[in-house]
Parts: sequence; C-alpha cells; structure tokens
Amino acid sequence: MKSVFNIAIQGIKGSFHHSVAENYFNNPQCFEECMTFDVLVDSLINGKTEAAVMALENSIAGSIIPNYALIDVNDLMIVGEYYLDIQHHLMALPNQSIEEIKEVHSHPMALLQCKEFFKSYPEIKLVEAKDTADVAKQISERQLQGIAAIASETASKLYELDILQKSIQTIKHNETRFVIVKRDSDTLESEINKASLKFELDHKRGSLAAILNVLSDCKLNLTKIQSLPKINTPWKYAFFIDVTFDVYSDFDKAKSIVNIMAENFKILGEYKNAKS
Repeated sequence: MKSVFNIAIQGIKGSFHHSVAENYFNNPQCFEECMTFDVLVDSLINGKTEAAVMALENSIAGSIIPNYALIDVNDLMIVGEYYLDIQHHLMALPNQSIEEIKEVHSHPMALLQCKEFFKSYPEIKLVEAKDTADVAKQISERQLQGIAAIASETASKLYELDILQKSIQTIKHNETRFVIVKRDSDTLESEINKASLKFELDHKRGSLAAILNVLSDCKLNLTKIQSLPKINTPWKYAFFIDVTFDVYSDFDKAKSIVNIMAENFKILGEYKNAKS
C-alpha cells in the first residue's frame, strides 16, 4: 500500500478508523484525530493531512449518507477502499466482572448493534458517546470503576482494559466499508477496476433505467446505488453509484455516454476494488 505521512481519522487511536488506516497504509507516521467528519474533511482541505479515512456504509445499518455529501461538496477524490470486519467487545478496568458493571458507554451505532446482548443485563444503563475508543481511553485515564466500553480489541490493548465479553454484536458478520479520500487522485489506470460516480436526472419515467442500461451494455457491474434529494429542487435527486469493471476502456466508454445523458455528472473516484 502507498505511504503517507499524516492521515485524518474519525475518532482517536483505537477506533475502527484507526485500524483501517494502519491496515491500508504502509507504516503511517502520524494520525490526526478528528471527533467529527466535518473536522476530518477540513483537515484534508486545509492541507493539514494528506489523506483521510471515512466510513461510508455498514452491512447492517446501511449508508452513511452525510459522508457522500461531504465528499461531493468538497470535491474530494476516493482513491481506495477497505472493508473491516467489525467486532464489538465489552471492556472495563481489570479485575471486574460483568455483574459489577453499572453503565456501558459507546457510540450509538455500537450500542444499537449490541442491544440483544444487553437484554440479559437489564440493570446496566446504556449511555451514548461520540467515539468508541474515546470511552475506553476515559475509563483508563480516570480509572472509572463500574463503567464499561464497547470498542475494538485494539482499544483494549492501547488503554489497558480487560475484555469482559468478546464479539457481543447481535449479527456476527458485521462489516463496514471505508473509503480513502484525498484532494486529488493518484491511482494508476492499470490498478483501476472500480469507480464512484454522481449524476442528476430529471424526474421523468425511464430516466434512471436508461442510465442503468448503458452501464450494463458497457459491461459494468452496478454494486451500489444511493439517491439523495436536492434540497433546493423538490422531487429532483442526485444518484451516487459504484461500478466495477474488468477493462478500463469499457468504463471510459460508459463515462462518455452518461455524461451526455445525465446532468452534473461527476467522478468521485477511480480506484482498486477491495473485493477483487
């Protein structure tokens, strides 16, 4: 994988974004910890960081729609992707049992994905927090007895917490797709076999079907489609799609045709398919 010096991640070290950055990049030197995606994008736009990691969709919860808009509005380029198997672990300070835990703090999504586990512990209060790893850090630094976090195994090691129960998520196969974004594309054409596109269509019969037929005729495989309403134009939508292909010339042909048929056609990224 490519080397970068400074990477923006949502959350702190020990978060799932941190794990992706370490797995995707070759020996990253520095992490810019951002508590929100807006701050993360600002760090990239302002040149404070070279690349950023952004979660885009989860196999259980679906798309993180605001992040599509952030990439689009700020003219960022997707240069890669990474699928991370999400394992939620319950952790606390050493020498405690689950029966001693009074509260569990974590990100709302983590709490939601683990709600079935806590039906067996109705006395435990579930508390929403901004970041999974930050909760683990606070428990460690403040030596909070009786409070547990739901976070990654990396977080438990970084902040010296004991895992009380592993993999407490309801659905055991829980995967999140992350994208790597930069200000400009740096992917070689020979590596490209996937792309993320955006376009707009008039609200009339068959307009979307016509675009999809073009993709099929050009031997492209549609792997994702997400619509977003245009706030200032009622009943008009922007479509965000992902396509995969074997030959770049097929994609090049499709781009030319869709650019004519659709409005405000835009390439959000051309990169290597992580599933290929």
